[in-house]
Formats: sequence, C-alpha cells, structure tokens
Amino acid sequence: MSAAAMLTCLGIDIIEVDRLRRAIARWPRLARRLFTERERAYCERRTDPAPHYAARFAAKEAMAKALGRWLRWQEVEVVTDPRGRPGLALRGEAAELAHTGEGVRLLVSLSHTREYAVACVCLVVPQETEGPAENLFPPGVWA
Repeated sequence: MSAAAMLTCLGIDIIEVDRLRRAIARWPRLARRLFTERERAYCERRTDPAPHYAARFAAKEAMAKALGRWLRWQEVEVVTDPRGRPGLALRGEAAELAHTGEGVRLLVSLSHTREYAVACVCLVVPQETEGPAENLFPPGVWA
C-alpha cells in the first residue's frame, strides 16, 4: 500500500553583520566568491550592503544545514519575487539534493538588524512511501 508523505528538512543560521563586513573589506574578492552577480547587485544598491550580504550568507548556510551537507556558494542564490519576498534558486548539486521539481516547496525567511542576520530554510518534498512513513530522508541528509 502506497501512502503520500512529506519530507521536511529545516536549517537555520545566524551571523554577526560586522564579521562579514570586515571579511569583505579585508578580502574584496570574497563577495564575488560567495555571492552571485544578482545578489551582489541587490546588496550594493542598499545604503549599507553588509546586513543584506549577511542575510544571504545565512540563507546559504541554512540551506546547507537543511540538506545536511556543504554546498558550493554559487549554487544557492537568494532571489526576490515581485512583491519583495525572498526565495531560493538552486543550481547544480544543491538542486539535485533538494529534488527540486514538481511539488517541492522551498521556504526561506530572512531577518537582520545592525548587529545580526538570521535565515531559516524549510524544504518540503512530497514523497511516495511503502508502509509506514519512516526513514524518509534521502541519502546525505541528516535526520
């Protein structure tokens, strides 16, 4: 007997804004390594880009935690919808691990103050199972 189940993975991360501000000031190419061109353009349009960079960094870390493994920085991109709500665009191995496709929901919440930025990522995947809904986590994902 087949039953519909939901696989839910959660990741959260917090970072000190000044820590990232200092790192980018010390190593100017760091922003280019960590963030996509669209992310950098979004952050640099702000009066103080550091909190926005920090929130995006936290989102990338939270996505890695939700998937249970480290990812390439450029494979996870924070995007915004027409109403300004954040979302995540995944590429490469990150997209494969998240099983992005029909029915998959990827939720992200970002927040920041002058001192801290935090992100929470929730991955919800519909999954067919045989028998009881146990051991739903795919290989490579921490349960």
